[in-house]
Amino acid sequence: MLIFFDTNVLIDFFSRHPDMPATKISQRYQEPVLLFEKDAFLQHFIESLGFMLAAGQAISLNRRLVKLEELLLYLGENYPGQLQKLRILSQQADDERLIRQAVTANLDQPVTVEELAFLCHTSLSTFKRRFAKIYGTSPNKWFLEKRMQKAAQLLKQGDYKVSEVYYEIGYENLSSFIQSFKQVYGVTPKQYQLAN
Repeated sequence: MLIFFDTNVLIDFFSRHPDMPATKISQRYQEPVLLFEKDAFLQHFIESLGFMLAAGQAISLNRRLVKLEELLLYLGENYPGQLQKLRILSQQADDERLIRQAVTANLDQPVTVEELAFLCHTSLSTFKRRFAKIYGTSPNKWFLEKRMQKAAQLLKQGDYKVSEVYYEIGYENLSSFIQSFKQVYGVTPKQYQLAN
């Protein structure tokens, strides 16, 4: 039997049960699938799911979550090493969510990579490594690209002057913005606006 669930379920589970046994395993665990021998409890658990499905009615989300929690509690007590692998996956997902939230919330702010690392409760090097894993590039390159894309969009609309755009996208001075824009598009923002 395969059981699929979102990593947010794991995050919620481990926040409600921080005392679940933890064992040492590699922090680089990546496999999203765990295999278990079918013992008596797991056999009865599978049968109970079968009875619920055989009733022909949809199983509510709350009942599904309760059954999953029952299974996770059992695994924590009897297979703590396996549950620890799920804990690592949930922590990785939570770290990724925190980084994505910090990046999204600060895209238009004059925030440094160091400040983002602080907001994510991590060291600068760890933040850069996790960021690169999520976005496939360095934070500075990614922010430059996204901010310049937004600047180009605002300049095309024609509603903004160049002297207003730099502030809208999180730059603190105009000359720095012009230099960055020219680095990406090969022309100054004013030349870009006139051409589009």
